[in-house]
Amino acid sequence: MKKTYLLCLVILSPFFLFAQSTVSLQLPAGFSAQAVALNQGRVRHIAIAPNGTLYLKLERLRNGAGIVRLRDLDQDGVYEDSLLFGNYIGTGISIKGNFLYASSNNAIFRYSLDATYEPIQPEKPERIVYGLVDKGQHASKSITLDNAGNIYVNIGAPSNICQVEDRKAGSPGRMPCPILDSAGGIWKFSSSVLDQTYGQGTRYATGLRNVVGLDWNSEVDDLYVTVHGRDLLFQHFPQLYDARAGAELPAETFYRLKKGQDAGWPYVYWDQFKKKKILSPEFGGDGVKEGAPQAIEPLIDFPGHLAPNALLFYTGSQFPKRYKNGAFIAFHGSWNRNPEFQEGFYIVFVPMKNGIPTGEWEIFADGFKGKDKIMSPREAQHRPCGLAQAPDGSLLVSDDVRGWVWKIKYLQK
Repeated sequence: MKKTYLLCLVILSPFFLFAQSTVSLQLPAGFSAQAVALNQGRVRHIAIAPNGTLYLKLERLRNGAGIVRLRDLDQDGVYEDSLLFGNYIGTGISIKGNFLYASSNNAIFRYSLDATYEPIQPEKPERIVYGLVDKGQHASKSITLDNAGNIYVNIGAPSNICQVEDRKAGSPGRMPCPILDSAGGIWKFSSSVLDQTYGQGTRYATGLRNVVGLDWNSEVDDLYVTVHGRDLLFQHFPQLYDARAGAELPAETFYRLKKGQDAGWPYVYWDQFKKKKILSPEFGGDGVKEGAPQAIEPLIDFPGHLAPNALLFYTGSQFPKRYKNGAFIAFHGSWNRNPEFQEGFYIVFVPMKNGIPTGEWEIFADGFKGKDKIMSPREAQHRPCGLAQAPDGSLLVSDDVRGWVWKIKYLQK
């Protein structure tokens, strides 16, 4: 991991001096960060229009609304004009053509946009999909769109590892796992047909415990996802895993997906040290035995429990050439690496060419949590959650603790 940083103080307008945060972001040399919005609520994913209008999806309602539209009317680099609409919480949001797409935890909606990318009838969205599994656990419905009129949605498994009794030590895994018929994968729907449910969609890929970060890679026309790995290896199987192994395993993973592929959940997990698919102990594994030979392997892996919450392929020209078509991933940060310190809370970069990683992942933006070492995510001042590429090629990053949005620019030419 490359860790050569230039310490860059966050630039704030006088309006933002009241914010209760003291973070300074650590970035590669030549980059700087500016806070362009603060105190917007529990901001999850974000989307930006070609004219710079910014949309935020909220995990909790703010004044009865779950979507925030922001505009920088005076062009000073800070968003000061806002519109709130959408009476539902959620994570997913995306702009494609003249539509804004947004998800609740069980449905997907779209809003027609006018020539200035304003919602025409913000109080009357069209419902694209409804009835998606929402049982509280892994309920966020992240979305992305391809270039052929399709929308892809994560339907996270409402379970840790498909046990008879979820998250209970000694409870065996269910074989076959009945969850996979309606969750634990990516579903594909038309982006223009209204009121679709499972029968009108396609289970595009399966064996994916919970995908919060996903993006369509237009360079190679394929879907890519980042996956949250399972919990409780040490807590439920101390005879097989020590506390350190429980903190590090299993890997968080990054996949390129084709229609019909299976990533192996719940039967196996990816061990980043052995570089193998290890059979889950709930299904007879011992920490060594392999399983699910039909399951695909990840393109790249990361340490366990970092929570990859957003994925973005960089297509701009502002950043140096090495960033072109590479992947940025926002890690929300861990909660369950005790007795180790919690990790993550940063943005990483994966260099890529023709849809394939060309080198190791590296930390791109750090310092969001506000101090070097924390034992609980509640200590973190910010937790990165959403990514968007601005029209000028800069990178926007959202946070769902204090509701900040940063713009990261490259200044050194």
